[in-house]
Amino acid sequence: MPIATSMATSGRLLSLLSLLQARRDWPGEQLAHRLGVSERTVRRDVDRLRELGYPVQAVRGPDGGYRLEAGSELPPLLFDDEQAVALAVALRIAVGTGAGIEEAAARALATVRQVLPSRLRQRVDALEITAVDSAGHGGSVQAGTDVLLALSAAIRSLEEVRFDYRSPGRPDGDVPQPARRIQPHHLVVHQGRWYLVGWVPERSDWRIFRVDRMTLRIPNGPRFTPRQVPGGDVATFLSARFKGSGSTNEWPCQGEAILELPAAKVAPFAGDGFVEELGPDRTRLLIGSWSWAALAATLARFDTEIEVTGPPALRDAFAELSRRAGRTAGLPL
Repeated sequence: MPIATSMATSGRLLSLLSLLQARRDWPGEQLAHRLGVSERTVRRDVDRLRELGYPVQAVRGPDGGYRLEAGSELPPLLFDDEQAVALAVALRIAVGTGAGIEEAAARALATVRQVLPSRLRQRVDALEITAVDSAGHGGSVQAGTDVLLALSAAIRSLEEVRFDYRSPGRPDGDVPQPARRIQPHHLVVHQGRWYLVGWVPERSDWRIFRVDRMTLRIPNGPRFTPRQVPGGDVATFLSARFKGSGSTNEWPCQGEAILELPAAKVAPFAGDGFVEELGPDRTRLLIGSWSWAALAATLARFDTEIEVTGPPALRDAFAELSRRAGRTAGLPL
């Protein structure tokens, strides 16, 4: 009986803590109703949480109640089943964020996994998640955690950021450049790299900077009035810019071709292209890229006969690639 009572109390404390984390203020009467206990029991459970280090403050007012405040020390953390699994999964994939927290994430995952009940540990292990760097993005290039925190703080406080930027092809120690400035709006991860999206007043336009190439200057600049990212969605905006489009989330160069391959062999490598089966060994592919030459090269990698159905610019790109290939092979012009 004492063991059962202790387990019931522990479970109730976990439920109480989850409720306190879900909203700012909880009237004592509502907490008692949600937990199925008396208000006196709620008061005792709150005292137990305080003894564990959770800063639960009493809220004065007609209804009274409780509020979970930020504390000065990290208390023991309690999670329900889904929260524990989500935390473990997030720690597993943290190695791919490029934020320089791989070692800390691994140690945190080992700590969490050690205390997980066997049923939850089996769920986490069964996921078989392996975090890897995206192709072409070495693990040696990472954004510093201090820089990420400073940029996040500037975004929240709406302060301009002053920084130096290492542009591609420009060696360190080159001619000193004046500090750049940007009104930071979003900090995002794309293919294992961190990017800052913001408005550059000197350019009167939106710009995207790789965070690992930024060296912040202190102090920050003046406060600014936030703008809306084109299209209202930073993910769509970023995708469009990486496609070479200035506004819409579409490839600037789109073409159509018929490949002498089964659709099943084309689809896995078509990306966001449109694949239509025309026969057992014949497939129509509508696909895009940032330039006509790149689009022609994308189609050529299927290593089969290609019939371009449009537009003429794509045929011209194949002709130019053919001339370049001939010169590279040393064939007579």
